[in-house]
Amino acid sequence: MKATATKDLLSIADLDAGEVSLLLDLALSMKRGGSEPRLAGKVLGMLFEKPSLRTRVSFEVAMYQLGGHALSLNQSEVGLGKREAVSDVAQVLSRLVQGIMVRTFAQDTVQELAKHATVPVINGLTDHEHPCQALSDLLTVYERRGQVKGLSLAYVGDANNVARSLMFACALTGMEFRIAAPPRYAFPTADIEHARELAGVARAGIMLGHDPAAAVRGADVVYTDVWTSMGQEAEAEVRRRDFQGFQVTPALLEIAGPQAIFLHPLPAHYGEEIAPGLLEHPQSAVFDQAENRLHMQKAVLVYLMGSGRGIAI
Repeated sequence: MKATATKDLLSIADLDAGEVSLLLDLALSMKRGGSEPRLAGKVLGMLFEKPSLRTRVSFEVAMYQLGGHALSLNQSEVGLGKREAVSDVAQVLSRLVQGIMVRTFAQDTVQELAKHATVPVINGLTDHEHPCQALSDLLTVYERRGQVKGLSLAYVGDANNVARSLMFACALTGMEFRIAAPPRYAFPTADIEHARELAGVARAGIMLGHDPAAAVRGADVVYTDVWTSMGQEAEAEVRRRDFQGFQVTPALLEIAGPQAIFLHPLPAHYGEEIAPGLLEHPQSAVFDQAENRLHMQKAVLVYLMGSGRGIAI
């Protein structure tokens, strides 16, 4: 079973405000000053049940730049939970690698891996959360604005895994979180209650609604994601109808104001959640955001897989 000194990143809620602040400073320091081989000789095992571009490349390059190695394993090779029990995979990999990253469908899979692994487990994406993405998003805001506390982030669209992790991240860091989603696609009450618990002394505000214009008015960050995520393809036509009026356009950005930053985790579906050309809009930081997956991944890997967590920045 998990050694007490080993920490996982399964959810944003696995971190506290101090840890998030440390990761932001560490990631920005390595982005600006380069990386030392802090993970020399160490291997990250990467399990993929879902296809990946940014997650795989950023983790592989991160390990390379930190002096280590990343080993990519897809579902046809591992058969996670089908050909071989999740608990067995966790125990075998723990004997061979120094960390495990998994990109999968069910949050239960990540939790089961962590339960039986004796090395750090990182959630590279599940249907419930995407903590590495949310941390990279905070890094992009921090890099652009020099702070996150006291700012406001408006999310337009489906209350999906990305939105959930963003809400939790904002709650931890004192950033106001606003969401405009169609009624059928809003957060469950339990998620809202959890975010308010995480906010604690940070007293981060949470604004829930169904009007994109009201959500983005005066916001520091405007954020959206695809209307149909992986595994929801059968719902695509219904979702296109349900999300009419929830597209982020240049006109919607104008309501936020000229200083607002536009973010999107990619891939983007032009003509659905964003208007064509929006990624090249002067207020877009989307490609900086994509690059920052690398730098935040390096910070996470050093923090979890380094020799102790007394990180010098």
